[in-house]
Amino acid sequence: MELLGIYRNGNFTTKIFSDGTKIRETEDDILKPAFSENMDIKICNFCDMGCPFCHEGSTTDGKFGDILNERFIDTLHPYQEVALGGGDATSHPDLIPFLYKLKERKVIVNMTVNQIHFEKRQELIKKLIYGIGVSLVEPTEQFIELIKQYPNAVLHVINGVLTPFDIETLAGRDLRMLILGYKELRRGNDWFAEDHENIIVKQIRLKENLKSILEKFKVVSFDNLAIEQLDVKRLMNQEEWDEFYMGDDGTMTFYIDMVERKFARSSTAAIVG
Repeated sequence: MELLGIYRNGNFTTKIFSDGTKIRETEDDILKPAFSENMDIKICNFCDMGCPFCHEGSTTDGKFGDILNERFIDTLHPYQEVALGGGDATSHPDLIPFLYKLKERKVIVNMTVNQIHFEKRQELIKKLIYGIGVSLVEPTEQFIELIKQYPNAVLHVINGVLTPFDIETLAGRDLRMLILGYKELRRGNDWFAEDHENIIVKQIRLKENLKSILEKFKVVSFDNLAIEQLDVKRLMNQEEWDEFYMGDDGTMTFYIDMVERKFARSSTAAIVG
């Protein structure tokens, strides 16, 4: 496990390691950050997938953010983390120079891509991305073998979209999985209205079987919405919760929409221009 960097943030020191481990150390009782550890950044709203549950509502008419000219990029600190997404972030025409700009500032870049774009754009992903989140479409053997080649890859699945078949196929394959909460926004809202019975059944099954699922993957993590929907805290004692819970939305992270030039505590919160 390689140490990627150490930096001071307010009243504590953060160490980041190559396997994604993050250690915060302080002599005080409460962490008081001076700046965010991580930013969830939307760089475009273009996508050719048309997923029915897409909470961003991305389409082939979607716009691209002016990512090379936003001044806040020049204020980022070494070893801060950014999670780039879209839309299809790999389709942004300025993506490569943007990644080099972030690299010059020693910013740690992670990107979320759809499984289909991940499979198609291997050359880009292998060269320029530190950490990759891949949104599951279908757990084929070819895809599983491909994602296993990336030690810092995390499989992204959605509570209410993930099926028992998906879990059975992916289990026991030494994979890292991030469970995201289902967002009733834009097409996600329309799809919930249309298929809510099936979505709720999948959510109930996942919640009921969550403890056994945790044992079948190398790492299982959750966004804050999934923590709430699945009541993840019930599976831990207070000491474990204090160790692993990364904080409420807006305490260590926030969301930036570079297309609309707005920001918020999270992608589900009210966005400020």
